Amino acid sequence: MAAKKTTQAAPAGYAEAMTEIESILSQLDSNSIDVDVLATKVERASFLITWCNERITAAQLTVDTLVADIEFEESDFDEEDEDEDE
Repeated sequence: MAAKKTTQAAPAGYAEAMTEIESILSQLDSNSIDVDVLATKVERASFLITWCNERITAAQLTVDTLVADIEFEESDFDEEDEDEDE
């Protein structure tokens, strides 16, 4: 039997998602989690981990683009300095 996919509510932000993941992991570690909600908790944790990974990837792409822009501007600025020295 395949697990049902349910629509998950996105967290307000990365910090909230990490807090919720930590809470779920704590519940799983305590062995006191009700078997009836175990699959739901694991599914939620999986969703949150994927959500966080997507945010990290998006942030990395943004940072890479900004750094590349800065490096391009610096190299363009250096070329202008060389032209003025001649």
